[in-house]
Amino acid sequence: MTMTRPLRIVIPGGSGQVGTILARHFHAQGHHVTVLARSKRAAPWPVVKWDGTTLSDWTSTLDGADVLINMSGRSVNCRYTAKNRVEIKESRIATTRLLGQAITQLAHPPRQWMNASTATIYRHALDRPMDEATGEIGGKEDESDVPSTWKFSIDVATGWEQSFFSSNTPNTRKVALRSAMIMSPNAGGVFDQLLRLVRFGLGGRAGSGQQFVSWIHDMDFLRSIEFLIAHEELDGPINLAAPNPLPNREFMKALRQAAGVAIGLPSTRLMLEVGALFLRTETELILKSRQVVPGRLLQSGFHFEFADWPSAAKDLVGRYRVITKRRTNE
Repeated sequence: MTMTRPLRIVIPGGSGQVGTILARHFHAQGHHVTVLARSKRAAPWPVVKWDGTTLSDWTSTLDGADVLINMSGRSVNCRYTAKNRVEIKESRIATTRLLGQAITQLAHPPRQWMNASTATIYRHALDRPMDEATGEIGGKEDESDVPSTWKFSIDVATGWEQSFFSSNTPNTRKVALRSAMIMSPNAGGVFDQLLRLVRFGLGGRAGSGQQFVSWIHDMDFLRSIEFLIAHEELDGPINLAAPNPLPNREFMKALRQAAGVAIGLPSTRLMLEVGALFLRTETELILKSRQVVPGRLLQSGFHFEFADWPSAAKDLVGRYRVITKRRTNE
């Protein structure tokens, strides 16, 4: 499938942060974007209401679509209470299963289905990088070495992909997007939160600072999605991550330098646990070592515009300041 003509692109979960980035990008390029959301809201593209649990009129948006990009899923930025665990897991697995059911009933199913997944599916890795061919799926480590919250995230990721690949959609090419943290200058994202810590002088190493950070610049994320649309030979799990993960200590230092902040107080593991408790979130996003590399993208000839974190951080900080200034003047 090439992108020489306008495509029909449907994005379930397209009202979330990453979904909005995708919808805005493809809409600006002249493609026909439709977002499926649990509540209708004003947008430059059509927004169709769905509940993510039942088949109804929304299924017609998939009929004849070129690309389906499923971004549905409850935010993991919360405490992993029993209730939240059920919602996090079911919001991913149930919606994925539902989309598979819808596709089987269509006369003209989508030609390609990309489903969100996560790079956290791999084990805690300080020793070596994890690509699609040799990476080790987590959940098999010694019980004493891995917090239960980390095991839960891996359980969600593996269940998510199992639901995706088990659906019987022979006429639809399927790609699981094992994405690292997507760094975007827009408000509410992970980069926004990290930069806020830096600006308040709290952007030092987290814990030991030895854990690896896997990330991807938002423009490379969008370009990689375009690349996957165009390259019909690619299917299955694909790592969406910059090729150079780096230790947290170096990651935060580069972010401080990009922001022009000289000092960043370090945070011990205990401080992070207490802070996460008050902020109603978990420390996994900071303390788990993610050393994920994009083996299949690189082998297929994809070029990263932002392969190294210092250059990516400089670009993101600059764009963040432009967005902030524009918002202040409105």
